[in-house]
Amino acid sequence: MNWDNLRYFLELVRAGTLMGAARRLGVDYSTLSRRVLSLEKEVGNQLFERRTSGYHLTITGKRLLAHVEAIERSTLAIEKEVSGEGARVWGHVRIGVTEGFGATFLAPRLAALTRRHPDLEIDLLAMMPRVVNLSDYEADISVTLDRPRRGRYVVSKLTDYTLRLYASPAYLQKHPAIHTRDDLAKHTFIGYVDELVFSDKLRYLEEVCVAPRVALRSTSIAAQLHAAAAGEGLAILPPFMAREYPKLHLILGSEVKITRSSWMCTHSERKDLARVRVVWDYIKEVVAQEQALLLA
Repeated sequence: MNWDNLRYFLELVRAGTLMGAARRLGVDYSTLSRRVLSLEKEVGNQLFERRTSGYHLTITGKRLLAHVEAIERSTLAIEKEVSGEGARVWGHVRIGVTEGFGATFLAPRLAALTRRHPDLEIDLLAMMPRVVNLSDYEADISVTLDRPRRGRYVVSKLTDYTLRLYASPAYLQKHPAIHTRDDLAKHTFIGYVDELVFSDKLRYLEEVCVAPRVALRSTSIAAQLHAAAAGEGLAILPPFMAREYPKLHLILGSEVKITRSSWMCTHSERKDLARVRVVWDYIKEVVAQEQALLLA
């Protein structure tokens, strides 16, 4: 079986599109397409389903992928043995993340990782209102609010984090003062669209106010943050996001403090890939360093 064809197959799995894979390989997309078709003829089965959203593995494709990644692991092990511990880490890693954690916390900290490993390529997928599917190879690593209960996954608790109640000076000037939780019944909130939340862990408004009046709903925590800063209403936000707007006021201090947990997962077949292991360890590292911020 032609190794180049297998290499092209592997890149198409990771990129999801012909154009993306061809760009990473430095070849014309028509060349890549021909290679994949040639591999399918060798295998005798279709490896991908061509959908409008990209290329998705068939059952045969998933079986082949397990073998090709085993070859990749062996190749990396040989390189490490020959070159020593300083062997380069290269390749493409997709991280599926919750929006707030991914965009505000993780994204600005990934530059240090790519400086350490300049041959590493990172895709950061903020997938709200849904989570990525590790089994369908949408991502190599997933950070989510719910621990997977089934499936061939390696799962690790990443961190606890807090959420607090915030409002803008403009909002507070126009509405009654807030001294106790009972006062919240006189106010309007910003929150999620209930039927579109990907986890019940995001249904926390009722933990703060028994029957909250919601002025604005959004699937995006970033949109909720911007709306709160503009004076639309009260919003429950992680402090690591709220600090982007220093003028936002913390409401009721420690009396309103919600705690949630994040879990990090990868497919068991991918846990030993050097590129996945490096990214996994790095996320653990930066989260451990920033506990004061995450639990503020």
